[in-house]
Amino acid sequence: MPARHIRDGRKVLGAGLLALLAAATPADARVHVGYTTQGTCDGYPAVNLATAPGLCVGLVASQLGFVRGLAVLGSDLYVVDLGGGWRHNHGRLLRLRNLGKAPPEVLLTGLDEPHALAPAPDGRLYMSVLGRIVSLDPNAADVAASLRDVVVGLPKTGLHPLPALAVAPDGSLFVNVGSATDHCESPGGKKGQDTPPDAGVACPETVGAVPRGVILHVTPGAAPVDITGVRPYARGLRNAVALAVLPGDQVITATNARDNISDADPALDDEAVPHDLYLVVKEGADYGWPYCYDDGVPSPEYRSHYTVADCKAKQAPTLLLPPHAAPLGLLPYAEGPLPGLAGTLLITLHGYRDTGHRVVALPIDARGHPTGAIRDIISGWEAVTGDHPQGTPVSLARLPDGSVLVTEDHNGTLLRLAKGARAP
Repeated sequence: MPARHIRDGRKVLGAGLLALLAAATPADARVHVGYTTQGTCDGYPAVNLATAPGLCVGLVASQLGFVRGLAVLGSDLYVVDLGGGWRHNHGRLLRLRNLGKAPPEVLLTGLDEPHALAPAPDGRLYMSVLGRIVSLDPNAADVAASLRDVVVGLPKTGLHPLPALAVAPDGSLFVNVGSATDHCESPGGKKGQDTPPDAGVACPETVGAVPRGVILHVTPGAAPVDITGVRPYARGLRNAVALAVLPGDQVITATNARDNISDADPALDDEAVPHDLYLVVKEGADYGWPYCYDDGVPSPEYRSHYTVADCKAKQAPTLLLPPHAAPLGLLPYAEGPLPGLAGTLLITLHGYRDTGHRVVALPIDARGHPTGAIRDIISGWEAVTGDHPQGTPVSLARLPDGSVLVTEDHNGTLLRLAKGARAP
């Protein structure tokens, strides 16, 4: 399969294989190649992955399914299993007590494509499922009965239907609404049969009562918030799934850029462009998708109507990330015991290409602006027989002791980045 088709989950050879396996295998058994552990990393079995100096990676849990979102409440860890193969109503919510040293408990089943988790007020959790965001009480006698709609009316179709969310210090929510398409094409039945967008009109999915490719800002209340007609906080974002809020309510995101640009212009190298983007988000800004990419470059399909000057009028990105790295998770690490990480932003790069499958750190200031170069923190996820599988990190969460949890969906694992070296 050409490399250009390996990032969007529904187009990935690996995702297709996941779907076949998931159809025949229960969720708690979907682990393709287990990690080989040797020694310990701060009390957990050590995994042989490359780390920055002074750090090691421990295996907290495995056989968790297609694990995505992650949240920590005290010593209880919560993860969602998307369900594998993007099947409706096959997702689960799991709890691991005692910092993951207890076996997983299944709190909810039959969830419709759960993705994001975040702590909510009063010991509850926010969870995104297809079309809505809910809250729940994980300690209720009947967790299912505790479910309450918080945000409704989110899109359920297209390439990017999984909402991401971030909780602001004031309790409001920032919600990603991903695009329905890659570059506003009309999907055909087979590869190569897509119809290019009409460059003479606005991309239909970016306008209307429920626009796609946007970040929304909503405040939860006694009744669910219907997003119909809610003004976007920012737009022109193909899929801003990596989302966080810094102190002072500064929103930051890392977006997944388009694929297959060489199909529209063979002179362009799909391995080299477009770059994914890191953004210190400005309220009301338009970042250009689908008309522009990178730092104000017109997309091939829109060159007849969008010049360089038109694209330069869009909001410029804060930083160009590696092309097709597929950032999915952000964790600001202002201070803490992990050596070399204070004052950085941790980013999971989920992509299958050489630029992805790693966790990196970007030095930032208090407002999110870069102050240094990106560097690898966890890498070496290329498949090694009998050692470790190719891994695809998704979500990040900080534990009370300053160590960092990482969900890794390709193998259904929960990992922990800690201070120290691997002990025999």
